[in-house]
Amino acid sequence: MKFKSVFDIIGPVMIGPSSSHTAGAARIGKIARDLFGKQPTWARIHLYGSFAETYKGHGTDVAIVGGLLNYDTFDERIKTAFDDAKTAGLTFEFIPETAHTEHPNTARIVIGDDEREMSMVGISIGGGKTEITELNGFLLRLSGELSAILVGHEDRSGCIASVANCLALYNINIGHMEVSRKEKGNMALMIIEVDQNINDSILAEIAKLPNITQVRRIAD
Repeated sequence: MKFKSVFDIIGPVMIGPSSSHTAGAARIGKIARDLFGKQPTWARIHLYGSFAETYKGHGTDVAIVGGLLNYDTFDERIKTAFDDAKTAGLTFEFIPETAHTEHPNTARIVIGDDEREMSMVGISIGGGKTEITELNGFLLRLSGELSAILVGHEDRSGCIASVANCLALYNINIGHMEVSRKEKGNMALMIIEVDQNINDSILAEIAKLPNITQVRRIAD
């Protein structure tokens, strides 16, 4: 068996007893906040499988809330995330579900504020690693291991090529790309994981491309 790094062997630097139930959960919460683009004011967190059965004992609940507060897996403040959420004006509810899911460590996080809401499905696959499998009904696969951007766009020919060409102009290498749409000719979503950081000026240039409706950075 091959390992990419020492962290694949000893696990991530983290707060809590379990890489899957704590570190992975914190990362799922943090990715949700990154995708939302700001601090939400409320959250409904649906837990499935092993998450639903052991979330209190393994610290999955405080880890997800800590992630929603933008705490990383090793942040000591995860321990006080519930109290910190009250101070930040974030209300939350955990809803254990009995429905079967493909992966035992699955969470559907619905977050929002007075302006909008967002739904995201994330799974913790072990060793603190995660995958995001759904965003607002769009099916995708986002690892959270690399820097990434979300690009909302109209489902038109040339959109994918124009974004890829823009990144190539700045020597940004694409490590992984997912494109999802709900209906032909309607709205679509690109999730692009890259090997380099993308600065604000590049994001602004992508946002000006034809048929692009939204561009957002997702922290690694």
